[in-house]
Amino acid sequence: MQLAFEEFGAVDNPSLVVLHGFFASARNWRQIARMLAGRYHVLVPDLRNHGASPHDAVMDYPAMAADIVDFILQRQLQQVHLLGHSMGGKVAMWLALNEPERAQSLIVVDIAPARYRHSFDNLITALRGLSLQDIGNRREAEQLLENAIPDRSFRQFLLQNLVLKDGHYHWRIDLEIFQRAAPAIIGFPDVQKVQPFDIKTLFLAGGTSHYLRSGDQPVIDRLFPAAEVVRLPDTGHWLHAEQPALFVAAVEKFLAE
Repeated sequence: MQLAFEEFGAVDNPSLVVLHGFFASARNWRQIARMLAGRYHVLVPDLRNHGASPHDAVMDYPAMAADIVDFILQRQLQQVHLLGHSMGGKVAMWLALNEPERAQSLIVVDIAPARYRHSFDNLITALRGLSLQDIGNRREAEQLLENAIPDRSFRQFLLQNLVLKDGHYHWRIDLEIFQRAAPAIIGFPDVQKVQPFDIKTLFLAGGTSHYLRSGDQPVIDRLFPAAEVVRLPDTGHWLHAEQPALFVAAVEKFLAE
């Protein structure tokens, strides 16, 4: 699969591959990528079924991690620093656990190698229920989703996937694929037979987020014995967007060490 991607920084700098979360794309990481581009060659792919990348009925962590291994090799790189947020963090973890020779280091942003209880069913159902032929602009779409998705910033984030083409709005993502894949996205593959990734790892969490839970520490310790956990104060799940300067400082400090 030929993933679409954005690229920042000089190619002779150390390579850093950034993996976005569910419903996101490379464009959501442009600010962070530009801030890191002075020291790193930053590559931000659109994961399969996201952004401008091809669609495929299979969307699980082994498939997405395999895409990124191919992406790394297509760029003729041997090892990269890996940074992944939420779903992208799970992709990065699965890649590091199964292809450790490709990861020079690992940064996992506000997620654990675990299954979560929340469901995307209501969210995706609301998006699929939007009558696209009746929408004249993005603001109308946002208003129609207000009851189902009360958080305005989250609505606006999701509606980045609503695009205008030939005078009509359509989703650039396949919501049917997203709905079928959602159980795999909130889960994590079986780790009973994988070997620990013993290279330096940073779990960077939002100070007010509940995605990285105290109960996750034993599995983190077992799978990532060289890991440290750092929480950024006054940030939630979208810590890179809420406190970009603090986020970049934490990433650069870790990579410099």
